[in-house]
Amino acid sequence: MKDTPTETLTTAKGTFADGLRDHLPAAAFRDLEPRYLEEPRGRWAGTDGLLLAPATTEEVAIIIKAAQQARVAVIPYGGGTGLVGGQVSSDLPAPVILSLERLNKVRNVDPVENAMTVEAGVILQQAQEVAEEAGRLFPLTIASQGSARIGGILSTNAGGVNVLRYGNARDLCLGVEAVLPDGSILQGLSPLRKNNTGYDLRHLLIGAEGTLGVITAATLKLMPRPVRTGAAMMAIRDPAAALDLLNMARDRIGEGVSAFELIGRMGLDFLAETMPEVRLPLGWPEWSVLIDLGLGASGDPAAALEGLFEAAFDAGLVTDGVIAQSEGQRHDFWTVRESIPEANRRIGSISSHDISVPIASIPDFIRDGTGVIAKIGDFRINCFGHVGDGNLHYNVFPMPGRSRSDHDDQRDAIKTAVHDLTHSYGGSVSAEHGVGRLKVGDLETYVDPAKLAAMRAIKAALDPAGIMNPGAVLRRAG
Repeated sequence: MKDTPTETLTTAKGTFADGLRDHLPAAAFRDLEPRYLEEPRGRWAGTDGLLLAPATTEEVAIIIKAAQQARVAVIPYGGGTGLVGGQVSSDLPAPVILSLERLNKVRNVDPVENAMTVEAGVILQQAQEVAEEAGRLFPLTIASQGSARIGGILSTNAGGVNVLRYGNARDLCLGVEAVLPDGSILQGLSPLRKNNTGYDLRHLLIGAEGTLGVITAATLKLMPRPVRTGAAMMAIRDPAAALDLLNMARDRIGEGVSAFELIGRMGLDFLAETMPEVRLPLGWPEWSVLIDLGLGASGDPAAALEGLFEAAFDAGLVTDGVIAQSEGQRHDFWTVRESIPEANRRIGSISSHDISVPIASIPDFIRDGTGVIAKIGDFRINCFGHVGDGNLHYNVFPMPGRSRSDHDDQRDAIKTAVHDLTHSYGGSVSAEHGVGRLKVGDLETYVDPAKLAAMRAIKAALDPAGIMNPGAVLRRAG
């Protein structure tokens, strides 16, 4: 089954734009700034488009219905932080670039229901702060939380460092309001935890990257705020020891373990090279972990971490460690982890990979990855990530004195080697960043054919005109 042809797509400029001016306020029309045609890694660049910033769901519906009738492509745009090119296209007639930035209201916060309803343009950090003001926690935490918007986060099913305890974006969403490709509005906002009334369209839209509709608002789960928090950085023997340490931590502390991050020596070297102001509490161990705890009023994070370190040291899992003695020190530990992606950017990767493998396979994957990359050439590998959910950021860099452009002819071979290895372990080549345009070919190579056929059938049924973010997730025909 082929995807919907797009040779009939038309431009959003001229007649289409003029027609919309009779139905939308002037404030919805924006000048097209360069940032709406760019993405963080510089791999794609748009060329043109009609930038629209509706302020209500009804205005979104007007735009989508008109686009469907005129066969104009629509590219939803959240915070622009996506790393797989889902927000940028260069091979379409000038599309509607649908910015969600004016859909930025917090509609409701209910600490009794442990839920809040926010519009898609609300920035993640704002949602966290609103929850905190209500005495609750919205636990999704990602590096781009100061600019990423809720709609984009749900559309990519973002993960982050707290997935171990709280789950992905999908797990934190109770309901969505969305505009479907025909312009109809799905009224799915609800705080209900149990609702078995047929197909769950919420989960169909979450992770679809705007290819099946535009999420305009969401009801999100809130959690009790941990009363006492703590963190430790521990030098470990090797990645296998990280798994044993995680199991030990959960056996001893239970669900109080909020995050458990693996950090390789190369990431610390990159920090020293590009961001020397970042203090490294443990120096340069080959492998280390950052453990974060969130406990109730009766818990003692420092004591729990001290006991964990002693038991792990006696078991030969850890060789050194530092336990945060204040919230400031805990923040410093997290600064190390959260600065690694920026250090990577400054070095310039040849090929970056957001992959996941079964947790038990992490040590073998890291070992085998070194081997398959060495067969291609001499490179530096920075491997780090979320041990508790099997998500690794496995990035390959040039040796000192060389740049990523020196290895343009090897990028595809590196990506294929890493993704083939991931697939051989029963893993996923897209763990938390989505598919976008970067990984469309990877889906065709590695995803179960039955799943791919079902995805194409769903796309054809909901978006027969092929206007919703064409070329993202599924390849366009023609």
